Amino acid sequence: MNTEILGVIAQILLMGLIAYPLGKYIAKVYRGERTWSDFMKPIERLIYKWSGIDPEEEMNWKQFLKALLIVNLFWFIWGMVLLVTQGVLPLNPDGNEGQTAHQAFNTCISFMVNCNLQHYSGESGLTYFTQLFVIMLFQFITAACGMAAMAGIMKALAAKTTRTIGNFWKYLVLSCTRILLPLSLIVGFILIIEGTPMGFDGKMEVTTMEGTTQMVSQGPTAAIVPIKQLGTNGGGYFGVNSAHPLENPTYLSNMVECIAILLIPMAMAFAFGFYLRRRKLGYCIYGVMLFAYLVGVCINVSQEMGGNPRIDELGIAQENGAMEGKEVRIGSAGTALWSITTTVTSNGSVNGMHDSTMPLSGMMEMLNMQINTWFGGVGVGWMNYFTFIIIAVFISGLMVGRTPEFLGKKVEAREMKIASIVALLHPFIILVGTALAAYLYVHAPQFVANEGGWLNNPGFHGLSEMLYEYTSSAANNGSGFEGLGDNTWFWNYSCGIVLILGRFLPIVGQVAIAGLLASKKFVPESAGTLKTDTVTFSMMTFAVIFIVAALSFFPAHALSTIAEHLSL
Repeated sequence: MNTEILGVIAQILLMGLIAYPLGKYIAKVYRGERTWSDFMKPIERLIYKWSGIDPEEEMNWKQFLKALLIVNLFWFIWGMVLLVTQGVLPLNPDGNEGQTAHQAFNTCISFMVNCNLQHYSGESGLTYFTQLFVIMLFQFITAACGMAAMAGIMKALAAKTTRTIGNFWKYLVLSCTRILLPLSLIVGFILIIEGTPMGFDGKMEVTTMEGTTQMVSQGPTAAIVPIKQLGTNGGGYFGVNSAHPLENPTYLSNMVECIAILLIPMAMAFAFGFYLRRRKLGYCIYGVMLFAYLVGVCINVSQEMGGNPRIDELGIAQENGAMEGKEVRIGSAGTALWSITTTVTSNGSVNGMHDSTMPLSGMMEMLNMQINTWFGGVGVGWMNYFTFIIIAVFISGLMVGRTPEFLGKKVEAREMKIASIVALLHPFIILVGTALAAYLYVHAPQFVANEGGWLNNPGFHGLSEMLYEYTSSAANNGSGFEGLGDNTWFWNYSCGIVLILGRFLPIVGQVAIAGLLASKKFVPESAGTLKTDTVTFSMMTFAVIFIVAALSFFPAHALSTIAEHLSL
């Protein structure tokens, strides 16, 4: 047990130690300063030339968003075509068939919005071709889109008065060539050394511990796993994701992957401070996020290591904790840490089955996604936090009788309206989706039966499964309570719609706020300026986030996870 705790502590410390210099490096990349990765400039110039892009052309916030949305529309069409036709495309040694239209729609949307809601099993639902040219490709592009959006916002906030926020295409390319690609190569080499396969052969025959033979898929796993973690996408090459021994072979590979999940989101908080040359503000944002993250880690580790009370009643020893749905090589503490790490980000990869975690652990996993600001996905996590900073500034200014300002720009009704819509959209689409699914399950049993029944666990846990699915979709996370039968017409299309709304409307709103603030006259700090880089304001921001985001979901949790906990 002590060893497991030490493993958890070591991983958290390593995250912070690596994230700080990485954040400084990211800020330099986006500011256009000299870095060790300048050798990539010739490749970047070729990309710009072939694409007809002028990287020095400045964009206003509307042009910036137009470019972001157009590139995502293009890749959506690309993905749909390849997924439906993958059965006749090359690199398909196992003979996997093309996906149905509704499944391809869900898969394509999911990975296009930096989610990994997989209503298919990785090794049988996709071919090597689509794993590489849809899934892995999207994991780079969508992560880079989120990072580019944050870079644009940082440039807007750093300027005193400007109508431009940088060039989307330039930020997109830099995010891939200078940040995501180098880190992916490092993680990939470590995974290959640890035993993750990298090749294009078909299924291999292995002998199990029982002495029987089994056909096991392999393929270019080591190429895909690094970017799925670093880009906070999380889509599993195999159906059981990072619980699979080929995707996550050892405890060292488990540590590397877990650190990779949070590395860039943590670094982005520091990068903001370095970019704006307001380190104290960056530290404050990082501190709030870290505090919330550590609270979740403590709760889930204690819950999973404490075991299941019902198993205790049977007189069965649980020295290793609640091990249902967990890998022995990873342990209960390692799984609990991962469950929080993957849900405070939009990663969604799993090294154990979340459906089998204790009820309060499941509640924390969902709350992380429902709040959706504690580090979050690469770029977009900080942007969600930015939304609540605007709200907190406005409320705080009214409370103390000062004009609401953030970084020398007045926060007025227009910015507040956009921020409020973005903040309220998240609980709206989650709770409306869950309510619709629950209504259909009760009042349209024939429809549900025709789709396969949906729930293997009716009652409190069944509601949790449906709530988790929409929460994961809205937060662009992708993990799930897999007791839910979700590969159906209803779940594929309804989750697809939630995925789109949960990704693009917030980004549009957040970039718009930054663009509007940037165009305003800069107001120098004075004695009447509300300080936003203090512990007091950090606590205010935390309170606003908790009240607006977390408490919106309390009634739903009272009927699901909390009720299930009290029934143990």
